[in-house]
Amino acid sequence: MIQRVQSLYLLAAFVLCVACMSLPLGFYVTTDGVRVASLTNLWFAWRPEFVVDGMVARTMRPWALFVLLLLVSSITLVNIFLYRQRALQMRVSSFCMVVLAGWYAAYAFFAYVLGHGLEATFRPNWSAAFPLCALIFLYLAFRAIHKDEALVRSLDRLR
Repeated sequence: MIQRVQSLYLLAAFVLCVACMSLPLGFYVTTDGVRVASLTNLWFAWRPEFVVDGMVARTMRPWALFVLLLLVSSITLVNIFLYRQRALQMRVSSFCMVVLAGWYAAYAFFAYVLGHGLEATFRPNWSAAFPLCALIFLYLAFRAIHKDEALVRSLDRLR
């Protein structure tokens, strides 16, 4: 099971999603270079003296980012053990890719909306690239699973 290359790709995608859940995603920085807020998957921490419109910062919590990554990581972990059902494994991998694309849409939304009340610019952290790398690994796993399925079907024709 683990010796299959797609299992290693899925495992790498799982590890990257779990790592992204625990690291900060970006910072809001003023023109002076002062960090006024930070954005993570679960919360938005800000310094009150820099908030212009505090209602948005107090009411919105970016927990949806955490939920999407938790969903992808748990499904990817289960997907590793579906190696006997290649068609299902391909569908699950493509679903996870769509959810990760949705994660980036939600990330852009929260970065824009939460920073709207601040007089600062958003600087993404390097850990925000982990879901993109996981998406690439999921695509590579999808291709390897598809190649495996094509090989099995070609062997069925020879019998």
